[in-house]
Order: sequence, then C-alpha cells, then structure tokens
Amino acid sequence: MRTAADRIRHAVSFELIGLAILVPVGSWTFSMPAADIGIVGVVSATLATAWNYIYNLGFDHMLLRLRGTTLKTLPMRVVHTVAFELGLLMILLPFVAWYLGIGLLQAFVMDIAFAAFYMVYAFVFNWTYDRLFPLPEWQTVRSAR
Repeated sequence: MRTAADRIRHAVSFELIGLAILVPVGSWTFSMPAADIGIVGVVSATLATAWNYIYNLGFDHMLLRLRGTTLKTLPMRVVHTVAFELGLLMILLPFVAWYLGIGLLQAFVMDIAFAAFYMVYAFVFNWTYDRLFPLPEWQTVRSAR
C-alpha cells in the first residue's frame, strides 16, 4: 500500500496539474473571469485534495480487504474514478453556486463539465502515476498471472 508521503505527492501533483489546465479552459468555456474560475478552482482543489486522500485511503483499504491487493483492473479504475467524482460533486455544488452567484442548475452544469474533465484527467493521471511510481507488491501479482 502507498505511504502517506506518496499519497500526499500524488494528491498535490494531481491538483496542481489539474488547475493549470482547468483555469484557462474553464474561463474560456464559461465566459467567466479567470480570477473567478481560479478561486473556484483553488477552493475546489483544496477540498478535492482532502477528499482525494481520504477517498483513496479508504478505497485501497477496501480493495486490500476484499481482494488482497491494491492493484486496480481497468473496470475497477472506472468505478474508482466515477465514485470519486460523484462524492466530490456533492461536496462542491453548494460552494460553486454561492461563490459565482449562480443558480444551482447552472452550478450543476458547470460542476458536471468540471467533473467530466477531471474524470478523464484522473484516469490518465492515475494510470501514469502508477506506471511512474509502481508498488513492489504489483510486481508479484503481475508475475503470478
């Protein structure tokens, strides 16, 4: 299982790279000032970082208990990503509506767009991260197959 330091590196690098992409694209897509999207992005990234750490720790413990390994299959990665984004959507929706002074429906549409971006981004980022920083236990699982 990943160490606390590795989980922190993962969460922080995920959010920083995501923000670097999201702020200019979100500002352009929703015709809103980059500063407003930036504030929403930073607050969202802060909440998402905490959620990321808690969620992934819990998910890995569940995998370890149920399957005996934290190695994720392709379908497991899809479930992992979708469930993460649904939880984050519930956390962020009220904040986005309040801060941007928009209705819940508009905030929901914006959150869905951001979630769609982050689902694809999370899948690519996590797959890449696991390739760059594989766990030793995965080698024995792969060689046993």
